[in-house]
Amino acid sequence: MQDFFEIDRLVEDLAKIYCTACATTWFKLTKVKPMPTEFRAKVVEFMEHFEYTLSTFPKGQEVDQFRDYARKMLQREIEKVLQGNNKEVEKRYRYYVEYN
Repeated sequence: MQDFFEIDRLVEDLAKIYCTACATTWFKLTKVKPMPTEFRAKVVEFMEHFEYTLSTFPKGQEVDQFRDYARKMLQREIEKVLQGNNKEVEKRYRYYVEYN
């Protein structure tokens, strides 16, 4: 299998860079101070949007293997978030509830 360094980094940082910002903004707009599990669930909801991106890659055996690889990585990262084991998500949650 090819080296997918770029996608590895993207999926590893997806929650930190994109999804926590979206979740925080969502809660600000709805004026809700979430519990940790609610914040994590919203982060995961935005992480799952990456599935659409994966679906836009062309069809083909090698691409299907890539898509499976990326989905497995995504699922591992989602599990980390849901279990409270993504330090960046937890840090962003604490910052949000303490300063908003």
